[in-house]
Amino acid sequence: MLKKNCTLEYEQKGDELIVFINGEIDHYSAVWIRADIDAKIAEVRPRVTSLMLSGIDFMDSSGIGLIMGRYGRMQKIGGVLKLINPSARVERICRLAGLERIVTIETLESTDFSETVETVKTVKNGGNKNEGQ
Repeated sequence: MLKKNCTLEYEQKGDELIVFINGEIDHYSAVWIRADIDAKIAEVRPRVTSLMLSGIDFMDSSGIGLIMGRYGRMQKIGGVLKLINPSARVERICRLAGLERIVTIETLESTDFSETVETVKTVKNGGNKNEGQ
């Protein structure tokens, strides 16, 4: 059985980079997610990076490290990081870690950016876990 771990999708809306993360953020996926988002931030240099977390099925402490690292990256370029639509479980993990003191956590009714968004990258699959699991 082939198991997909996580996918990323990027969209840009003015000075905002929107990162749609779907699947699991664990030690395995955090490594490539970190590198991929950092490369996109370096390329686009947004004022705001929004991590859309509604598609996250699972997140462990690697996800907290991922978020904190992107916060630091955005601070270095004078920008801000937002967490958008985390599930109740993911939001609880973020609040327990105290992330609401450094990043904005928002719940939006609609995430349809289709009218004003320019797609800058399509879905990227971060890899698959071993077959036969």
